[in-house]
Amino acid sequence: MQALQVNADRGWAWIKRGATLFMKAPLLWGALLITLLVAAMALSSIPFVGEAAVSLLTPVIMAGLMVGCRALDQNEELELAHLFSGFKRGTASLVTLGGISLLSQFGIFGVMTLLGGGELVDLMMSQQPISDPSVLIQAASGANAAMLVGMALFCLLMMALQYAPMLVYFRAVPPLPALLISFRAFTSNIGAMSVYGLIFFSLAIFASLPMMLGWLVLLPVMFTSMYSSYAELFPAYKTEDTPVNNSESELN
Repeated sequence: MQALQVNADRGWAWIKRGATLFMKAPLLWGALLITLLVAAMALSSIPFVGEAAVSLLTPVIMAGLMVGCRALDQNEELELAHLFSGFKRGTASLVTLGGISLLSQFGIFGVMTLLGGGELVDLMMSQQPISDPSVLIQAASGANAAMLVGMALFCLLMMALQYAPMLVYFRAVPPLPALLISFRAFTSNIGAMSVYGLIFFSLAIFASLPMMLGWLVLLPVMFTSMYSSYAELFPAYKTEDTPVNNSESELN
């Protein structure tokens, strides 16, 4: 299984297509995200196991969101039940993805600690809000190498996780091959991914003003545009049984 290679300008096309999918059900997208936020906060508040549980279940929920995007792409209704699709099929593999992600994060933190970023890692893992910027500055001082290596490794992990939940859910690809396929899809389309990332970064600045209200739109568009990129890069593998519809694979 190999992803298509597309031109760099497709990064903008994915965002436009994602915005179109969002506009088909903006209010329900808002309800879905509020539900997710409340559930994540409640789960993460459980002592000792909450944060780990959120990491383990993230690919499961991501699969559900992608099922919702697919429904909209096929002119069907978005439903709250789509969130739980990942609990109905491929759950073990999706949780395995979450476990690999969690262990990888711990591994990256370990590397950063070895490179002299132990204080910064402790601050990051504490999950506590930083009210005094001087605390962060002090933790980061002398940890330049740790920060650079950590950012690079987290980027590599993100590339591997980008499409892995969709490949696991829609095509029953085992977790490790799904991570490898996702990584190759990202690197072989680095131009489109760079355009996509730069535009999103610019939009994120505007979405943060005022009072982060723009994220009520930008966050669901992030999910819908991610699905749009997946649908174009993996047109023959988007759904488990149905043939590809031209209107779905040729994104505007």
